Amino acid sequence: MTLTAIYAMDPARFDDVYGPEERAAVERYVTVPGPNRSADRLRPDQLATAQVLITGWGAPRLDAGLLASAPRLELVLYGAASVRHVVTTESWERGVRVSAAGSVIADCVAEFTLAQVLFALKHGWRYVLRSRATRAPVRRQSEPGTEGTVVGLVSLGATGRATARLLARHPIRVQAHDPYADPAEAAALGVQLVGLDELFATSDVVSLHTPLLPATRGLVDGRLMESMKRDATLINTARGGLIDEEALVVAAARRPDLFFALDVTDPEPPPAGSPLFFLENIVVTPHLAGNLGPERRRLGRAMAEELARYASGQRLRHEVTSDRMEFAA
Repeated sequence: MTLTAIYAMDPARFDDVYGPEERAAVERYVTVPGPNRSADRLRPDQLATAQVLITGWGAPRLDAGLLASAPRLELVLYGAASVRHVVTTESWERGVRVSAAGSVIADCVAEFTLAQVLFALKHGWRYVLRSRATRAPVRRQSEPGTEGTVVGLVSLGATGRATARLLARHPIRVQAHDPYADPAEAAALGVQLVGLDELFATSDVVSLHTPLLPATRGLVDGRLMESMKRDATLINTARGGLIDEEALVVAAARRPDLFFALDVTDPEPPPAGSPLFFLENIVVTPHLAGNLGPERRRLGRAMAEELARYASGQRLRHEVTSDRMEFAA
């Protein structure tokens, strides 16, 4: 089965995702009449014949105008995470199928989260920052370590599930808050479902994996942070807007025993002079958790593999459906 395809995404990121090997894998199944083009430079003749749109960051929106120009379009391969800004009511109604690399990114975020969790349970960042502030060795105190400690995951979406699978390799008790989680699936992951208040009050480390939606903006407020266990750590690799940052600064100042490891902030990056950079129990990293540099080729490989499945009539592994969009990241 040979299909006609077009590449259309941000040129600055195209080769990061679809390198030579990934393009060779894609082009076993499609004919691509032309190079990658940015969304605002797509040619009408390319759109008219395209059955597959291969894209990623900087993807064109599947609005009525584009769909009218691409009457044969049947599949979109999106080598990035959220397709909220790409899909439309018109594209769902037209039956255009969409696959995205969100679960591949979730695996990468989970790897970073695991590293942060294990480091937090050893109080690693605290010792680094304290010795730097005092310019002297810091004596070890009472680190919880991994044996029998509790990690709480806020949401069991793709990233939360991937994180739970990695944590299951360690002698850690994992609990999660997710009102939409399937109890049977949580149990299979070895995760106990609990309420949000209980999760914050009983976890040695809390890790956020919730999509940023109107209902979740500012979800982590001052009350929740003040309720955390002594010496607990809050990790955020999801979206900065999930946390009330003014309340976080207050909680960090009032509770120097708490620690906050923030890979995302709101705004991102924080403005120069932000108290997030000065408090000794906060560390900010510049959105490292997702796929960076050569890691982005994983996304292109996943989309090439998805195209192979589509061409041979197999079930798509990374398909996004309209009924899952309401609660998706």
